[in-house]
Amino acid sequence: MTLFSQPPKSVCILRLSAIGDVCHALAAVQQIQRHWRQTEITWIIGKTEAQLFANVPGIRFVTYDKKSGWKGVLALWKQLRGQQFDVLLNMQTAFRASILSLGIQARYKVGFGQQRSREGQRFFVNRRITDPQTPHVLDGFLAFVQYLGVPVQAPCWDLPVTEEDNAKARTFLAPDKKNLLISPCSSKAEKDWLAEGYAQIADLAHQQDMNVILCGSPAKREREMVARIMALCHFTPVNACGQTTLTELTALIGAADLVIAPDSGPAHIATTQGTPVIGLYAYHNPLRTGPYNNLQNVVSVYAQNALKEFGKPWSELPWATKLKGKNLMAEIQVDSVAEQMHRLGFLSATKKQ
Repeated sequence: MTLFSQPPKSVCILRLSAIGDVCHALAAVQQIQRHWRQTEITWIIGKTEAQLFANVPGIRFVTYDKKSGWKGVLALWKQLRGQQFDVLLNMQTAFRASILSLGIQARYKVGFGQQRSREGQRFFVNRRITDPQTPHVLDGFLAFVQYLGVPVQAPCWDLPVTEEDNAKARTFLAPDKKNLLISPCSSKAEKDWLAEGYAQIADLAHQQDMNVILCGSPAKREREMVARIMALCHFTPVNACGQTTLTELTALIGAADLVIAPDSGPAHIATTQGTPVIGLYAYHNPLRTGPYNNLQNVVSVYAQNALKEFGKPWSELPWATKLKGKNLMAEIQVDSVAEQMHRLGFLSATKKQ
């Protein structure tokens, strides 16, 4: 069963965060956009995430700052007052998003199915999708597309950058070499790999005459991590940490030949730009949250640790199971990352040890 046999006049998307998840959602939303060209699309999105999508065409973005509390909720409701949408797609299960949805007028309010719905979302919607059999977050978003009545295609993205963004990216690149971009930090320190591991991989890439770039936000933890990696390297990588906006970072990721990152936004930005990415995972199932087009290149210790922690394989655990072990990322071996670089053609067989 699909919701619409004819294109609706208006669709509202509610997905606030985070960077990786809005990248996944963008692929789904743009499928709606391409199929129903006359349908007006409004997307309620987080303040930071909106910066990433500054150049995305054809979508009206309404920003919400989660730090603004009830004041921000009321301001958003006021901004949307009098607007009636044909359908609201609530693609975020957080209770905050459900509260926001109360002030959005829509004939249909669509949420996740039984497997993926959390934090009481089912009480705030009047329609629910059928959750897909495959675990990936993006497949869950595509299920919304299918439920609307839009034929689902293989994901593709239009996340453009400006020439100014490209110019800034070129200041970190070596035009005569392969460029490896290492984005070492995730949203939480426990999901970061060891500085020693990143440094060893950087040294291996340097030995193959690759230009190695380290990137990150201006946050203190990320700047300190990049400084530790650089101190451990036997050469001096290019330091782009804290020196790019999100759109400039997108341009840099798009121009790089390979990205290495933990469970983080830059890994998924790489997917939007068609750049190969090696994702490093321990706490979350990479088949659920890994780089969509490079799942075969993920280096993960999730499965073995899920078995150790719960006594059963990950396939028998709830969909969003996060592991609780300590220092699990330390179990990722340099040789495993080097092997994926070799598989992707960036390390020779004689140099990957």
